[in-house]
Amino acid sequence: MSVRPNGLARAAVRFKPASFAGTFVALMMSALVVAACGVLLETSIRASVPAERYANAPVVAAADQSARVVADTVDGPEETAYPLPDTARVDAGLAAKAAGVPGAATAVPDFTFPVHGGDGPSGALTGHGWGSHAFTGTALTQGAAPHAGEVVLGAAAARNARAGVGDTVALETADGPADFRVSGLAEAGAGDTADEGADGVGTAWFADAEAPALAGHPGKADAIAVMAKEGVDTDALAAAVEKALAGSGARTLTGDDRGEVEDHGLAYGKETLFAVGGSFGGIATLVAVFTAAGTVALSVGQRTREFALLRAVGATPRQIRRAVAAEALLVAPLAGLLGCLPGIGLAHWWFGQMQDRGAVPEAVELHVSGFPLLAAVGVGLLTALGAGWAAGRRPAKIKPGQALAEASVERLRPGVVRTVLGVAAVGGGSALAGVAASAAGSDAANASLGVVMLFMLAVALLGPILARLCAGLFGLLLRGGDASASLAAANSRTNARRLASAITPIVLAMAFASTLVFMHTSESHVASEQLRDGITADHVVTAPAGLSADAADRAARAPGVDAAVSLLDTQVLVPVRGGGETSLQGTATQGVSGSGAQLAKVQDLDVREGGLDRVGPGRIAIDKTLATATDVGLGDKLPLYLPDGTKADPEVVAVYGRGLGLPAVTMDRAALDGHVTSPFADTLLVSGGEAGPLRALGEVTDASGYALAQNVDREFGAWANYMMAAVLGGFAAVAAVNTLVMTVLDRRRELHTLRLVGSTRRQVLRMLGWESLLVSAAGVALGTAIAMITLTPMMRGLTGEFPHVPPLLYAAFAATAAILGLASVTLPARTALRDRGA
Repeated sequence: MSVRPNGLARAAVRFKPASFAGTFVALMMSALVVAACGVLLETSIRASVPAERYANAPVVAAADQSARVVADTVDGPEETAYPLPDTARVDAGLAAKAAGVPGAATAVPDFTFPVHGGDGPSGALTGHGWGSHAFTGTALTQGAAPHAGEVVLGAAAARNARAGVGDTVALETADGPADFRVSGLAEAGAGDTADEGADGVGTAWFADAEAPALAGHPGKADAIAVMAKEGVDTDALAAAVEKALAGSGARTLTGDDRGEVEDHGLAYGKETLFAVGGSFGGIATLVAVFTAAGTVALSVGQRTREFALLRAVGATPRQIRRAVAAEALLVAPLAGLLGCLPGIGLAHWWFGQMQDRGAVPEAVELHVSGFPLLAAVGVGLLTALGAGWAAGRRPAKIKPGQALAEASVERLRPGVVRTVLGVAAVGGGSALAGVAASAAGSDAANASLGVVMLFMLAVALLGPILARLCAGLFGLLLRGGDASASLAAANSRTNARRLASAITPIVLAMAFASTLVFMHTSESHVASEQLRDGITADHVVTAPAGLSADAADRAARAPGVDAAVSLLDTQVLVPVRGGGETSLQGTATQGVSGSGAQLAKVQDLDVREGGLDRVGPGRIAIDKTLATATDVGLGDKLPLYLPDGTKADPEVVAVYGRGLGLPAVTMDRAALDGHVTSPFADTLLVSGGEAGPLRALGEVTDASGYALAQNVDREFGAWANYMMAAVLGGFAAVAAVNTLVMTVLDRRRELHTLRLVGSTRRQVLRMLGWESLLVSAAGVALGTAIAMITLTPMMRGLTGEFPHVPPLLYAAFAATAAILGLASVTLPARTALRDRGA
């Protein structure tokens, strides 16, 4: 069947443009959402950062910065990479092998580690091995290269320490505090300028022989930088280095791949972009298609009378189908193209916001190509064609007399296939809700996503039935009102399909916005309570660059102090089962410096099984939710990856209940030695004593102030959820407004008839107002029901609690739906009544 625009399609668009305005807006909005998410998805795939520190080293050998899991799928074994929380390192001895390959001028092991050079931010330094000057461009301005026990200071470090060549400075590294003689001063090269002078942070270079020990990783290097001889091809050198280092676990990197070694935020940035552009983008695309298809179907359905007349005067079913398809070809491509422009703008704004919040490295650039834009236009076109074909099937195939009869009176019963599919969707959603209720962690969250999608599909398929039920229920209230209210109730019962088309977008907006927003409020509420109840210390000490190694001992000696425990915050990767597959879950972890008895004096983890006194080498405590997700109990071994990717399987000696507000894994601080970049604790919890003596160690606050600061750190998660809710809810709200306006404009004949039989303009507007309130109330009620059915098992699985719904926030959602509905009906109705002086 040809779908070239025929005369019927061109005439319909030209002489009745208002009939297609709603379809145009819906398709344009769907293209906007699909294009924005597509651009972010493409960026997540193509994202890279240019090498800065290794810009002058053509080849870099480094460890794989991901942990990899192989899972069995229907297509065979599939490997998935998960970025490591910290830096994985290579054997520093590989530098000698790399230096010996043909074409290599030299190979330098590189080390980067934090150094404490005094009190306050000005004492924070970044340490390197002096050998790195070969590729960073750093050069001595005074003195000589460092030997054992010596250091070269950058300009900012020397200025802050008030030290010159020959002076002695006290520095603290992972190897402990020590005095170093200043052997020279240096001007940082291009590869070191990121460390020098930023917020008072300086740079220090140590002898290469002792740098690994000072970094806390004896015998290990962050990477091996290989310099090429003049005229040597980079690819040839890389191939030679790769061959020489085969079997060592080191990866050979060139070009922008070198940037991944020095900027670990890239991997997490890619994950964030993929989550937004891919995972959320898939949901958003389904919602966009779902809503646009409903609007197209409504537009076609509103012209049933016209199709009936065309059939009566001799139009064939094929001509009707061609007209519907041709209308889609006329409207969809232009709507898609116009929607792509604001879609690119939304992607730029969204991407910039993620960079401003630190979720994506500043060096990453947004990639905009024709692929996501073509996909956005194509999705809109296919949606319009599919929805138009489905909606136009019946008026095209039935007999002309029957078509005229059905155009006059709405069919009471929906189609059998539609009803069966709708009931199946309800059954599937209910079954998944049961699965989610019995699951925990990610399984509950994944099942709940299916719940909301299936119930939304059920609302769309069973819309007329649900609309008639809602009209009957809310109509009981309206029948007790005046004539306008009674007429509104009668209209709603009689025109259930029209009512369903108006209710569905509101249900969509309410369900998705409530699910995303109240999921965050529920998690935050539980986390805040756990954090507030879990920190029992009188004082909390923190420092931007970390606390000195002896901070806990110094605090314990302060007058009146009963216990002092330092905590090193990091993450470990834990294998969890979800959806029948194993994935690695980044899990917040605290390394504890003191004993379990001391920890219990400053932190109440709500221990359910076992005891914290057994936490030590090879023994850990975990949160109950993590225990459920990993199917691990007291006395079992928990396989995990330490921050640098090292595998471990410690024994679980305690299970506690406050792992959402506090870290979900508690382990001995010594177990993290050599596996983290910074050896300095993040937090010091102190019980007893006064705050004054502790201020020499860092910034001192109480438990409530610390809890407030920790809640602020969750800001990005909140923003991401609210942003996704705004995109989906906003899109659905626009669709709801669009649909309501279309239904009102389509009723102009009915409104004028009411005026002709004696209804006043005010009575007609009041009737429409009551109808809009009925639509809003039904949409809010159904959307709330879907959201609660989705959230309850999800939150029970994730937090063990019921959803937390702030009353004012919920009231704002409901009021917004009511105001939008009222405005969307009243404003076009006033225009329609004014057209003929009604």
